[in-house]
Amino acid sequence: MKSDKRLESYAALAVEVGVNLQPGQTMCIFAPVTAAEYVRLVARRAYEVGARYVHVEWNDEIVSRTRLELAPEEALSSYPSWLVQGRVEMAQEGGAFLWVLADNPDLLKGIDSGRISASNKSASLALQPFREFTVKNKVAWSIVAVPSQAWADTVFPALPAAERVDALWEAIFAATRVNEADPVQRWREHTESLKARARWLNERQFAALRYKGPGTDLTIGMPENHTWNSASNQNERGTPFTPNLPTEEVFASPHRDRVDGTVSSSKPLSYAGKLIDRFRLTFKEGRIVDFAAEQGYDALEKLIGTDEGSHYLGELALVPHRSPISDSNLIFNNTLFDENAACHLAIGFGFPFALQGGLALSKEELRERGINDSLTHVDFMIGGPALDIDGILPDGTAVPIFRAGNWAD
Repeated sequence: MKSDKRLESYAALAVEVGVNLQPGQTMCIFAPVTAAEYVRLVARRAYEVGARYVHVEWNDEIVSRTRLELAPEEALSSYPSWLVQGRVEMAQEGGAFLWVLADNPDLLKGIDSGRISASNKSASLALQPFREFTVKNKVAWSIVAVPSQAWADTVFPALPAAERVDALWEAIFAATRVNEADPVQRWREHTESLKARARWLNERQFAALRYKGPGTDLTIGMPENHTWNSASNQNERGTPFTPNLPTEEVFASPHRDRVDGTVSSSKPLSYAGKLIDRFRLTFKEGRIVDFAAEQGYDALEKLIGTDEGSHYLGELALVPHRSPISDSNLIFNNTLFDENAACHLAIGFGFPFALQGGLALSKEELRERGINDSLTHVDFMIGGPALDIDGILPDGTAVPIFRAGNWAD
C-alpha cells in the first residue's frame, strides 16, 4: 500500500462523508484481508470522531473461491443465520456500515455459473432482513474501494506488474477527489451540485425517458410521484450520508412494467467474479424478453434468471460522459467506478425512497405503484459520447436531458 497522506484523507472521506459517523455510533466494516492497512486507518478515524465501537468483518477471496469449487452442492444453498442476526442487531442499534471492495474481476473464472448463482441466491435470501435497513435508508451505509494486485492487473496490463497497484491508487485518488486541497469540503460541494440536478428533474415529473444511441432505442416509463435522488441520502435519524464514493449520478426507479425497446452495454460488467461484455437486452412491457452477450453469456443468463424480479429494471441513473472517471479513459472492471463514468441501468430491485412517501409503503403497495422487487440489484453501463436522452412530459412534449452523452444545458 502507498505510504501517502492521501490515504488518511481517503479514510476520512469514508468516515465523515461516506457513512458520516456520529459520536457514540457503532461502525461495521466489511473488508477483504488485503485491505487491512486501509481498514486500520478507517478504524482510527472512526474512533477519532467518536465511534463507540468499530467491528470489522473480514473476508478472503481465495477462501471464497475454494468454497465454490469444493463445498457440497447443498451447502451452497445455505447461509449462516447467526451472521445475519449480528448485522440486524447492529442495524437496530443504529450502526453505520461500510463496504470496502478490492475485487478481482476474474476471481471466479472457470467456476460453474450454476454454483455461483446458487450461492448468491442463498445469501440474498438470508440477508433480506438486513437489506431492509439499507434499501430503506434506515441506517447510514457506504461503499469504497482499494486496489488489489489482481484487480490492478486487469486495469493496467501494459504496465510492469510492480507499478500497477500504485497506478490504480492514483486513479482512485483522482476519481474520489482526494487530490484536492480539502477533499471532505469538495465532496460536500459536489453533493450540492448533484442535488440541484435532481431538483430540476423532480420539478418536471417526466412521464418517461427516451434513450437513443448506438444499439440503443429504449423508452422507460416513470411512476407517478417519483423522486430523483443524488449523492447524499438521509437515514431515519436525519443524518446525511453518501452511499457510493465516488458518485457522479442522479438516479431514480422506473415503473416496472413500462420499459420497451433495446439497450446495449457500453462498458464491461464485472458480476460475481466474471466479466460480461458487449451485451444487449430487449424489453417488452418492462420484462427482458431477449438478450445476447459476446462474453459472459452464461453469467448474464444466471443473473437475469435469479428470480422473477431480475427480469425487470429497478434503477435508471444519469451520469455525464465528462466526469473525473470517464475523463481518465480507464475501464476499471469494477461497477462502483465504471457506473460513475456512464449512464446506467440496474436489473433487480427498485428503491422505496424513489417514490414520494415510499418508505412508509409495504412491498405490495410499492409493487402496485410500479417499484420492482427482487433478490438482486446489478448496475450495467449504457452511456457514452453518442447517447441522447429526452424527458417526455405528460402531454407528450419532449425535453432534452442529455445530448452527446452530457447534460443538455
